[in-house]
Amino acid sequence: MSKKAFVFPGQGAQFVGMGKDLYDNDPRAKELFEKANDILGFRITDLMFEGTDEDLRQTSVTQPAIFLHSVILALTDPDFDPAMVAGHSLGEFSALVAAGALSFEDGLRLVSARAKAMQEACEINPSTMAAVLGLPDEKVEEICEEVPGVVVCANYNCPGQLVISGAEDAIDAACEKAKEAGARRALKLKVGGGFHSPCMEPARAKLAEAIEATEFAAPKVPVYQNVDAKPHTDPAEIKANLVAQLTAPVRWTQSVQAMVADGAEEFIELGPGKVLQGLVGKIAKGMPTSGRQ
Repeated sequence: MSKKAFVFPGQGAQFVGMGKDLYDNDPRAKELFEKANDILGFRITDLMFEGTDEDLRQTSVTQPAIFLHSVILALTDPDFDPAMVAGHSLGEFSALVAAGALSFEDGLRLVSARAKAMQEACEINPSTMAAVLGLPDEKVEEICEEVPGVVVCANYNCPGQLVISGAEDAIDAACEKAKEAGARRALKLKVGGGFHSPCMEPARAKLAEAIEATEFAAPKVPVYQNVDAKPHTDPAEIKANLVAQLTAPVRWTQSVQAMVADGAEEFIELGPGKVLQGLVGKIAKGMPTSGRQ
């Protein structure tokens, strides 16, 4: 049997209708979705199944919606037998629940608290993100250091694809410099704010408090965390890394490389979209990938 790495997507993978097949065809999935509606205090399923793109773009909806879709797929999949797991940004919470480090209920409450804290931080510090394609990581890092104001590398998605994050004017300046340096593209993203940057600092204390008050267990398999791209099983380390992740970059390229180095033979994405399958294919060429949504 091949050594499977299960991976979970982050914000941006959402689409209207996500999770509806699961809800309609699996009684256990329906039960979990309804439990989520009760915990959240509103019918997130209505927004997921029949809402608008605008509804789903609200951070306080997007994050729990993607989390629910991903986690319920894992909890209802008889073939869920990971050797290791990882998640991209928000997806790290899905990975932790799937690996048994967090209960479904606690995971959802934390994701909801994180989303609200991040949305508030976006209102305090207006900010944004941009994708930079076709430049080496080192060049993008150099550009971020040269530009005045807050702008940092936020997502190391795959070689030649980085996302930068920070204040609006600094992002604009960095995009111009990236184009001058030969970037294939440097374009702003439709996001609520500058995630994984110092702009999220106002959310840290709230998330830290929520995480500290939540019981974590040792996961059944290693969780490769975004902050350092290393496998973790110690609950105290996992908690600290989740808090740090808010203002630190998502090291996805390095996480996938580490999982491959540790014997991953196949990557399976659980959740909306196929973004991570595409990224894994670029990081580890020839690696078998598949997904369920």
